[in-house]
Order: sequence, then structure tokens, then C-alpha cells
Amino acid sequence: MFRPKLPTMPHPTGTVTPPAVVEPTTITPGASTPPATIPVPTRPTVQLTPGTALALVGGGTAVVLVVGAVLVSMLLAVAITGASVAVCALVIRSLVNVDAKRR
Repeated sequence: MFRPKLPTMPHPTGTVTPPAVVEPTTITPGASTPPATIPVPTRPTVQLTPGTALALVGGGTAVVLVVGAVLVSMLLAVAITGASVAVCALVIRSLVNVDAKRR
């Protein structure tokens, strides 16, 4: 039951052709060609001037402030939602307790 079943090799059906005979070729030494040189792509160098450095710092600061504001607002939304659910739970519990005392 737990032994693997190995497939058997099928026997060829039909006519079998013999393999073709490959004759060796002679190698004649010739003039070797030098390998082609790979051109190196030229990229412009980035020069960091005080103006671009200030722009990078300003852009990074803006990104950090925007992401921070989004995260703080999401945290505040979760906190307000949790507080409102807690208040709703207290109100429902008090209503159930008042209804139970009347009986």
C-alpha cells in the first residue's frame, strides 16, 4: 500500500532507425581574433550642490511630516472608535441592568 509504483519503460513500437553516423571534422588553426571590447555606458555624474541638498532635506522633511500626520490621524481614529464602542457597551449594560431590576 505504501510502496511507490514505478512506471515500466514501454517497448518501442514500429520501425527503429539506426543512429546517423557523425564524421569528425578537422580543425585548421587560423588567426585568432581578439575579443570584442564591451563599451561601458557613460552616465552623467550627479553633483550635489547646496541648493539640491537643501531641496532633498526639505522634500524628506515634508514626506516625514505627511506620513507622521497620516499615522497619527489613523491612531486617533482607532482610539476614538474604541472609546465610542466602550461607551456604547456601558450604556447597553446599564439598560439591561435597569430592565432586569424592574422584573
